[in-house]
Amino acid sequence: MAMVTSYARTRILDQLRAIAFIIVYLVVFQTLVLRVPITGAVSIAIGIGIVVFGLAFFLEGLLLGLMPLGERVGVKLPTRAGIAVIALFGCAVGVAATLAEPAIATLRATGGNVTPWDTPLLFVLLHRYTAALVLTVAAGVGVAVALGMIRFYYGLSIKVFVLTLVPTLLLVTLLMSLDSRLVAVVGLAWDSGAVTTGAVTVPLVLALGLGVARASGKREGAATGYGVVMLASAVPILAVMVLGYALSNGVPEARTEQEFFSEHNRDAALRIFEDNEALESYLLRHGSESGWRAFYGEGWSDHVIGRRSAERTSEDGPLYQATEAAQPETGIGTVLLQEWSLALRAVVPVTALLLVVLLLGLRDRPRYFDELILGVLLALVGMTLVTSGIRLGLTALGDEVGRQLPLAFRAEERDAERITIENFDTDLVLESVSAGGERRAFFYLRDEDGLHHIEFHPERFDETRGSYVHVVRRTPLFSAELSLLGIVLVLLFAFGMGYGATLAEPALNALGRNVEDTTVGTVRRVAVVRAVSIGVGSGLTAGVIRILFEVPIIWILAPTYLVLIALTLASGEEFAAIAWDSGGVTTGPITVPLVLSMGLGIGGELGVVDGFGILALASAFPILMVLLYGMMVSARQRKAVRITEEERADER
Repeated sequence: MAMVTSYARTRILDQLRAIAFIIVYLVVFQTLVLRVPITGAVSIAIGIGIVVFGLAFFLEGLLLGLMPLGERVGVKLPTRAGIAVIALFGCAVGVAATLAEPAIATLRATGGNVTPWDTPLLFVLLHRYTAALVLTVAAGVGVAVALGMIRFYYGLSIKVFVLTLVPTLLLVTLLMSLDSRLVAVVGLAWDSGAVTTGAVTVPLVLALGLGVARASGKREGAATGYGVVMLASAVPILAVMVLGYALSNGVPEARTEQEFFSEHNRDAALRIFEDNEALESYLLRHGSESGWRAFYGEGWSDHVIGRRSAERTSEDGPLYQATEAAQPETGIGTVLLQEWSLALRAVVPVTALLLVVLLLGLRDRPRYFDELILGVLLALVGMTLVTSGIRLGLTALGDEVGRQLPLAFRAEERDAERITIENFDTDLVLESVSAGGERRAFFYLRDEDGLHHIEFHPERFDETRGSYVHVVRRTPLFSAELSLLGIVLVLLFAFGMGYGATLAEPALNALGRNVEDTTVGTVRRVAVVRAVSIGVGSGLTAGVIRILFEVPIIWILAPTYLVLIALTLASGEEFAAIAWDSGGVTTGPITVPLVLSMGLGIGGELGVVDGFGILALASAFPILMVLLYGMMVSARQRKAVRITEEERADER
């Protein structure tokens, strides 16, 4: 018991140190910089404590059970089967692991801020074809793992895949960015690739790849076992883009809310919703006065009040069901039970698949069966505690700080962005028409700078007072709604959150341990973790800049990946594979909820909500940092070899 207690204390202290930075950072920003008290401090503290214990359990479970099992299957499989069977098995493992990833559900949750009139195609993907989206992502990971097995078996260079996949992705992204309907899917596609490589997928495919690489006896041995995580991040991006293109022809163009719910647009709207009842239910829950007026016409208020009252009192009403679903129980016991069921769904099927193949297909058994069982149990308990603690503490804290930042450092107050026009005459309102027949109401506003073309919104006109409220909006590409100090603090906050959250990621720690083992200590785990964390912080900063200024994602992705291709060509095979895998392990169960909650919190307060794309940038910059770190290590090694040779020459 003394040995077990000492070992457990060491592991728990390791995780406490890993997560301490992000906790202290968020609390200091909230209390000292923003000077706002933390709401729900007790719940957040409990959640943080649960996360610390959960990380210790989960990592121990990976090291004892899942990773040795995956590596043993990888070692034995090439001795009993050809490359076709290996690739097929890798595909099955990739699909099963992806369907089990907890972070996949985060993409679905983000869809709550997407409206069918602003981004119809994105809305359809996230609300109507959610199952197809998840299966497409899983299929992409499956194909990627199969390609990884082929690469390991034949000892192919990771550079071949980088030079093939990355330019293809950038070209498709550029083409989609030029299409008004497809551009909304770009951020979702790149984020889908980011969330596929989490706490379940990364350790398994890494262990499986290392096993196949060692058993194949090809060049560079274990070093070729890296690179599959990169493939598992890249291929799903292309898969989601293809799905978006396939669905785009049946989806209407974006338009205003009033036009979307109008009678003449009903057929187009019903291409997004299943039937008229679903359309009306969504309008009642998420629409505004302009949508209600367009849908119901005269007497719209009576219709809205009557329908909303009826649905709230009816358990069969869509509005009642949506309201109930939006208010889940958040007690500790309830959260633990919910997360335990998700953990079972994540760990058990993949473990069972590996065991069946090992026991029945390969006629072998785990080296230490008791350790395997203990490892699986620890992984289940750990994942349950980690995800529960995140729900109870970290996500709420990140969202609260993210929302307070723009409020504290706005360049102007909200009231200063509104102009009330007294004695407004509706006869001044005119109409314009586009080439496609789209009509919009507008009027001219005169000030010291001349005449301005202003769109007219009926809901802002007060008939009783005869006044109209004009909301002044800047063009986000050229200015943000924050002061200079506010922008600096938001970006500093983003970097710190990305850095701190990544330090605690289980998948990154698993990769770091593998790298240190396979390089025989040449590359230290701590160095890899810190380089990746700095990269995530930098990528998250770039993502927040994109939100603040609404920069098209291709403007940031294209230069970044072109630099990555150049550095990859200049790097050694070992570091190139490790670096590209590093980009995939950064977006796990801790980083994803924190990053998305912060991004949506900032964007929501600034009126430019766009949570997609920020994870993709948080995955790209770590690759850059690890490639640069690898070039530094290689330079030091070459210098050491040169000095040694010179000393030997002098001795002669």
